[in-house]
Amino acid sequence: MPETTHLHPGALDIAPPHRELLAQVLDRWSLQVLEELCERPSRFSELRRAIPAVTGKSLTATLRRLERNGVVERTVVSSRPVAVEYRITALGKTLREPVDALLRWTTEHLPEVEAARARFEE
Repeated sequence: MPETTHLHPGALDIAPPHRELLAQVLDRWSLQVLEELCERPSRFSELRRAIPAVTGKSLTATLRRLERNGVVERTVVSSRPVAVEYRITALGKTLREPVDALLRWTTEHLPEVEAARARFEE
């Protein structure tokens, strides 16, 4: 049974499916993977080099989640040896504007957030 809440008119209903999708799209590695794939399709090894801090296991899990959500597509490239290429989908490209807005917000407000953190720690 879907979770329902009593909201005032115009409020967002952030139900479990919304939270799950946001967590998967905005997680630690997804944003970096999407940033790379917005530039050009990439093979797994190219993504590993572009995001050196990610482990192979974490990158695999991230790519699978993004593919499951329709944000990234996986294509087998017919070459020797056979390779896999990842590219952002049309749906994935629609994330660009809201993600850029969030990144702008963090850039603009990071000093305020850091000051609040410092006050909290005092």
